[in-house]
Amino acid sequence: MTERFARERMRHELRRRALTVLRTAEVAPGMVRITFGGGDLEGFAAPGPADHVKAFFPAGDGSTDGGSTVARDYTPRAFRPDAQGGPELDLDFVLHGHAGAFGGPAAAWAAAAQPGDTIEIGGPRGSALPPRGIESAILVADESALPAAARWLEALDASGAPVPTTVLIGVEDAATAAYLAGYEHEGRELRCFAGADRDARIAEALRDAEIGEGTFLFLAGESTALIPLRRYLRRELGLPKEQVDVSGYWKRGTAGHDHHAPVDPDDAD
Repeated sequence: MTERFARERMRHELRRRALTVLRTAEVAPGMVRITFGGGDLEGFAAPGPADHVKAFFPAGDGSTDGGSTVARDYTPRAFRPDAQGGPELDLDFVLHGHAGAFGGPAAAWAAAAQPGDTIEIGGPRGSALPPRGIESAILVADESALPAAARWLEALDASGAPVPTTVLIGVEDAATAAYLAGYEHEGRELRCFAGADRDARIAEALRDAEIGEGTFLFLAGESTALIPLRRYLRRELGLPKEQVDVSGYWKRGTAGHDHHAPVDPDDAD
C-alpha cells in the first residue's frame, strides 16, 4: 500500500432502520432532498464522504408493507444527530422526469414523497475516511455522485490547509450543476460539462489536468463511462490504486447495479 494515501476504515453495525419523511426540497433542477427522521436513526453514523446506505422502495405495488421491494444505494448527504425533534438524515435523489437513466421505482417514489411516508434503509456497513496529507484533489462526478462530491469538498475544507481542487461535473442538464453552488472558493475550480459529448470532454479535461504525486482522485458515476478514465490514470500514468478511487454508481442498461463491482472488467484491481 502507498502510505501517503492510506485511509482509516471503520465498521458499523449493520441493521435495518425504519425512517419517516419529514420534509422535501428541490436542491437543483431535477434533484430533490428528502429529510428523514425517526427513532431508528439513533446510533447512525456515516463519517466517510462516499459512504452508502441501501434504501428499500416499493417495486410497483405502492407499498413496502408485505409487498415486493427494490433496493438502491445512496450517499447520506447529511446527518444531524442533535436536530431539534430528533436525529435527521438527508438523502438526495435524481429525478429527471422519473424516466431514463435515473428512473425507476426509487425516482418515482422520491418524486411523490410526502411528510409521513416511510421507507427502510440499511447501512452503511463501513466507512473509509479521507486520506491525510492530500496536496491537491480532482473529483469527477455525474448527477448520481454529486452528494459524494459535495461531501468530499466539505471533508477537504475541514482538513486544515486549503486543498487545491478541480471538480469535473458531467450532467444531462447544465442547470443541475447548481447543486454545488456555494462550494466555489479560491483554489477550487468547478467545471460543468453537459450535452451528448460530455464524457469525451471530461476525458480531455482530465488528461489536461495537473496530477502530482500528492494528488488524490475520486471518480464516480456511470460505470462504463469511467473505464477509459481509470485506464488513463492507472495504466498510462501508472498511479497506485490508493491514489485513485473509482466507483461505478450505476450502469447503463443494468437495474440495481452493484457499485462494489469492479469498474473495469479487464482489470479488477
